[in-house]
Amino acid sequence: MNLEQVKQDIEHWIETFVEVPHPALGGWPPCPFARQARLKRTFEVCLGTDPYSDLMNRASQGMEGREVIVYAYDPEEWPPQLFAASIERANQEHLLAKDILALSDHPADIENVNGVVMNQGKWALTLVQSLSDLDARARPIAAKGFYHDWPEEYLTGLFQHRKDPRK
Repeated sequence: MNLEQVKQDIEHWIETFVEVPHPALGGWPPCPFARQARLKRTFEVCLGTDPYSDLMNRASQGMEGREVIVYAYDPEEWPPQLFAASIERANQEHLLAKDILALSDHPADIENVNGVVMNQGKWALTLVQSLSDLDARARPIAAKGFYHDWPEEYLTGLFQHRKDPRK
């Protein structure tokens, strides 16, 4: 894996999908904060080696002033079930206690929301954010209807370790 190519792939995905409003999502982009983070350069892309170890180290380092840290992995080296289980274990054992949350995105584990495939599609990704920051940012957009058109089953998983901002 080449870091520069991975960064280009992820930035292209952010610009052409994650920031773009979609009718099936109530006219909202998949992430209403992605554009600002990209323009302010408050995100970082890293090549990961092992999701659990990478996230254990991230727990001890914190977010280091970044809004999002994305670890990229070769999806052929990490089957989707093992990838997701490693991330969930790191959340439970290290990250949540440090106010950090990691979410997984694996091309073989399709996330379909109202017919919109949310996955980046090329790389297995771990997206790391401050849990309290994520919860605080979610409340105002929830009040504006951001989650209104999202399926409840998807939101239940999304809010597994978070405060449901709709309440």
